[in-house]
Amino acid sequence: MTSVEEPARPGERIRDAARTRAEILDVATQEFARAGYDGARVDEIAARTRTTKRMIYYYFGGKEQLFTAVLERAYGVIREAEQQLDVDHLDPVAAIRRLAELTFDHHEQHPDFIRLVSIENIHEAHHIAASEKLGKIGSPALDVIRRILASGQESGLFTADVDAVDLHAMISSFCFFRVANRHTFGALFGRDLLDRAQRAHYRAMLGDMVIAYLTAERTPH
Repeated sequence: MTSVEEPARPGERIRDAARTRAEILDVATQEFARAGYDGARVDEIAARTRTTKRMIYYYFGGKEQLFTAVLERAYGVIREAEQQLDVDHLDPVAAIRRLAELTFDHHEQHPDFIRLVSIENIHEAHHIAASEKLGKIGSPALDVIRRILASGQESGLFTADVDAVDLHAMISSFCFFRVANRHTFGALFGRDLLDRAQRAHYRAMLGDMVIAYLTAERTPH
């Protein structure tokens, strides 16, 4: 009796395609983070996956579109974490500290994200500007910050003229610098910003810095 392989069902084909895309994005993330946009090779990405260069082009269209997809997924991870953050039950000081800690933890746990953002800055945000998805994704963190600031201002804890985007930049810059500049900072000052023994210190320092900014008396300009 001759056995005939049963053709894949539509649902299975969709799941297989999703797995293949995810695998390509996983490997592409590592390759772009390692070699940069110009140095990364689609051939190398294909060789490290269970697919072919032809299939990568089929799924994504080309190297540029693949890098854009990598960025979209990387930003999507932090945006999803921000959306799931529940701080409504906390007082404004604890809430803003929790948001800062979320960014601190995420950037530390996703060094490839830091490298990808650095690479995209070298390319002057060309891929982000061209991405319709990234153009709409915004930052849920800004909505959270605005709610916390409003609550803190109403209670008299926070200064009234603090801007949510400025505060987001303040939090992100410390968290980003700590990962992106680890090696140069260590070489210059002999201190590893990712030293596990100092992690709690830096995490608390970020929160203290943010709270000090929010509660400081402002001198009229």
